[in-house]
Amino acid sequence: MSSLDVDSLRQSLPAFSASRLDALEVFGRIESTNTHLLAKSPPGIGRCHVAIADHQTAGRGRHNRRWLSPPGAGLYLSLAYTFAEQPKQFPGLTLALGVGIVSALRELKIEGVSLKWPNDIVALDGKLGGLLTEVRTGTGKTVTVVTGVGVNIELPESMDFGAESAWAHRVIDLKTIATGHPPRETIAAKFIDALCLAMTDFAAQGFVAFADDWRKHDWLYGRDIMVDLPGRQISGIAAGVDSDGALLVDTENSQARVISGSVVVNG
Repeated sequence: MSSLDVDSLRQSLPAFSASRLDALEVFGRIESTNTHLLAKSPPGIGRCHVAIADHQTAGRGRHNRRWLSPPGAGLYLSLAYTFAEQPKQFPGLTLALGVGIVSALRELKIEGVSLKWPNDIVALDGKLGGLLTEVRTGTGKTVTVVTGVGVNIELPESMDFGAESAWAHRVIDLKTIATGHPPRETIAAKFIDALCLAMTDFAAQGFVAFADDWRKHDWLYGRDIMVDLPGRQISGIAAGVDSDGALLVDTENSQARVISGSVVVNG
């Protein structure tokens, strides 16, 4: 797979995101696009700063897990956005951004993609990609969020995901689920637009604007799961999310509300 074409990417950007983009950086090789944006000056309020890489040497997922980012095998993109103040229902932001990514894929005629709470992108019961949202506080009330998106496009057949990954034997790529998928530049442009629009809508309305669409793509709903929390575990049936984006789990005696945790599907 060839390297990213910067000119083609810029030309593919829709007007909405192009008008709100303070900077677009494309790297052949970088440690981590999220780490890069977190170290830079934040964009202005309501503005976006994007970093994309052909290869990450130290890509990260949740809980500092390694995110494998081999050259040319996927799309590794981070977007920084500055809110005037912390939005309501802030814990639901990653879920809202996931909805935006699924919508972008559907616009590209890539169907059958779901979301696993809180940040996995799933297709054919395999992990297609994921999101990582990190926050840096600004001056006054401003809050800058950096969200990284990694999506597998064409993975090497011999790739070793390691035992640390719960999805080690269930990883999938766009080549498998979509014959003749668009070039990475087209996908990246759609993702940038979707993330910028989702951030803008979330600033105005919070998670409530995304809740119905999340439920349509909720891969966990109705599944027997175990949630790993600090010092304890919860087992039960996934029952969707609440108005703030927290995971609901029906246990034997009650319904638990989970704000943060690692979820494993039983069986």
